Amino acid sequence: MTQQGAALQNYNNELVKCIEELCQKREELCQQIQQEEEEKQRLQNEVRQLTEKLARVNENLARKIASRNEFDRTIAETEAAYLKILESSQTLLSVLKREAGNLTKATASEPKSSVGKDS
Repeated sequence: MTQQGAALQNYNNELVKCIEELCQKREELCQQIQQEEEEKQRLQNEVRQLTEKLARVNENLARKIASRNEFDRTIAETEAAYLKILESSQTLLSVLKREAGNLTKATASEPKSSVGKDS
């Protein structure tokens, strides 16, 4: 019976040792879980902050693109109007030169004697 008692004591000691090892592994696992939960929370906060920052950047970008488009439209309209002014100026210059030439021809063909007789 002593032999059976010794065997039972050995089994009991091994059982206690196994339970202690399992408890230790469980505690290590709990610590790892806690660390990963903290890491998860930190990453979620970063994601939230980055999402907010991305939203702000997108809003600013949209405003700036709209402003750029307005600049493009204004520049295009201004350039078109300026080209019309240049064309009108060129036409005016051509008409003026032609009329000046006609006036010069008309005054050159008038008799010079008629200019002084009216006085």
